[in-house]
Amino acid sequence: MKYTVKKYDQNDYQVWNDFISQAKNATFLFHRDFMEYHKDRFEDFSLLIFEEEKLRAVLPANKKGNEIHSHQGLTYGGLVFLSKLNAEKVETILDSVLYFLKENKIETFYYKPIPDFYFSKGNQEMDFFLFKRNAISERKEMNLAVNLQSPLQISKSKLKHFRRIENLDLDIVEEQDFQPFWTQILEPRLLEKFNVKPVHTKEEITFLKQNFPQNIRQFSVYRNEEIIAGITIFETENVAKSQYGATSKIGEEFRALDFLFINLIHKYKRKGKHFFDMGIVNEENQSGYSSGLLKQKEELGCAVYNQDFYKIAIK
Repeated sequence: MKYTVKKYDQNDYQVWNDFISQAKNATFLFHRDFMEYHKDRFEDFSLLIFEEEKLRAVLPANKKGNEIHSHQGLTYGGLVFLSKLNAEKVETILDSVLYFLKENKIETFYYKPIPDFYFSKGNQEMDFFLFKRNAISERKEMNLAVNLQSPLQISKSKLKHFRRIENLDLDIVEEQDFQPFWTQILEPRLLEKFNVKPVHTKEEITFLKQNFPQNIRQFSVYRNEEIIAGITIFETENVAKSQYGATSKIGEEFRALDFLFINLIHKYKRKGKHFFDMGIVNEENQSGYSSGLLKQKEELGCAVYNQDFYKIAIK
């Protein structure tokens, strides 16, 4: 079957977004208004794949030298397609994309699929097709998530402290303004502990919130009107992801971050979400992960789900 592949340009804005709204394996991160908030940092090389004149799949991507990457400004990516597209057609689309990359003198394709637990209909077709095309498993990261459809497995020690904290005068507030959490908690604590800044500036996260008010939410913990912890949630159809979580030194004494996590886990379980995603625990050390973060997230009821990264040589 003949497919036509073309690079995205601004004239495709509406057709791209309309497709994302009905695709089998898309989230709001693939909307152009999200992808383009940092367009000055990446050379966009996103692709649209047509069967005759009907759009069948898209690929959020950027170009770096003679390499194409599943968009490096996104947490995850991969080929996005309609649910009615059968696996055989997905395979043909992949080959069409690889041929297009070859024609454009691309030498290497780095592919970062979205974790499988994001979609109840499954999203593993590509794993097999990539394997058959000699894709190399370049690396794996441990992605920690709570299965909200099963009984929660929060550790006894976490629950003991949670019950103690419940009796303290702590208030959980959903905020529309990111100023308190970003400037008083997140930025200073990341700088102090890791000498890094958040991926999003306060202005960027505010802009994204304005564009995706139902998907991006800020929950903060206050004690005596002082903010002591917070978690920024990226909410999709089936998953609530803790994009940022941090606490002040006072908040550490009260274990305010655990308090907030446990409340949010219960909140999203009641809401009918399938998973609470706490993200990766990778670290540049000999083991490749932070044992402290791993333990903390497992004690909050998380299990390990792989985040895969593939490398394909274009031949």
